[in-house]
Amino acid sequence: MSRSGHESKGRPSSRDTGVTSGPNLLADQLGALARSLEAEDDVEATLTAIVHAAVGTVPGAEHASISAVKKRQEVRTLAATDQLSRAGDRAQYEAAQGPCLDSLYDQRTIRLPDMSAEQRWPDFARRADELGIASMLAVQLYVDDDDLGALNLASPQVDAFDDESEHVALLFASHAAVAMAGAQQQEQLRSALQTRDLIGQAKGILMERFKVTGDRAFQLLARASQTTNRRLPDIAEELVSSGRLPASLRPPGPAAPQD
Repeated sequence: MSRSGHESKGRPSSRDTGVTSGPNLLADQLGALARSLEAEDDVEATLTAIVHAAVGTVPGAEHASISAVKKRQEVRTLAATDQLSRAGDRAQYEAAQGPCLDSLYDQRTIRLPDMSAEQRWPDFARRADELGIASMLAVQLYVDDDDLGALNLASPQVDAFDDESEHVALLFASHAAVAMAGAQQQEQLRSALQTRDLIGQAKGILMERFKVTGDRAFQLLARASQTTNRRLPDIAEELVSSGRLPASLRPPGPAAPQD
């Protein structure tokens, strides 16, 4: 039993099994990780794969999550291996203190060896100790202007993380950040293509209904967006899904056809 009174559970530390021993083996693991993350379908799947891979890669890690700050204000958990990870994150957010938040805002790696003896974040440490979290490691995952991300690793064992853990976690985070960026770019491209196709379908409906050119049909969509204060893609989606023509989409003049 650990010094904090929490029994060890879950898979053994890789320091015991030798999973990450040797730079060549670690390089192979990280290479395989990068290939597996590239194969994920979307951002959510990539994030989920990252947290589970972290547990299998970083020595001592038994729970993992990714926390993010939007515009340096709103903080939330993007992915987690389990409910304990989410509960630990929530304890930090509600206490407004903890290693994850310091890692996010100060952009540094933080190791917390013994939750029961922790003095830096007393409110969070008390709640985390009650949850069964005995030690933690938080590393910066990405910085994108005012958007920040951190990888949070936890264990029910005291002193679960050492220098090797920190070294591997930093390498892991660099590969994970690249995978996240790639997934986000693919999702943005897919969204842009879907929006383009949707607007194209809406234009086709207007061109057929009003016998106007493509440019004129787009002008009608743009005018409807401005007059109703709604996004143009939303106007297009409503038109395509319902087939109905709101008054804002009808050309002015008495000769305009009615739906």
